[in-house]
Amino acid sequence: MKDVKPFLMFQGGTAEEAMKYYTSLIEDSEIKSITRYGAEGPGKEGTVIQAVFSLKGQEFMCIDSHIDHEFTFTPSFSIYLTCDTEEEIDSLYEKMMQNGTALMPINNYGFSKKFGWLNDQFGISWQLNLPE
Repeated sequence: MKDVKPFLMFQGGTAEEAMKYYTSLIEDSEIKSITRYGAEGPGKEGTVIQAVFSLKGQEFMCIDSHIDHEFTFTPSFSIYLTCDTEEEIDSLYEKMMQNGTALMPINNYGFSKKFGWLNDQFGISWQLNLPE
């Protein structure tokens, strides 16, 4: 086995926008490769056949599905971020909540100093934690 990566399937041509958004929010992150559909398809020209990006060294693969599916992302799979400061967790939570949905509003739930769980504008679920 060569490696293991989380794989995110976007619909509606938003994979590249999501990658750019995530890598702009999280330092030490980058888009590593993008392969796009051409005019011959089968996906819409310019959308992502396959891409790899990294967040703090963790690589993810993603695509823009050219097939409409009956399913999308679920909070049962989430990206967990351990933050260093209150300013960092507050800033990330505020930015990710723009057009997002709170699953657990940012608060002290007893298991950490500050914690928030949300679905962002792309439907990806994030857990943000500031340990004691």
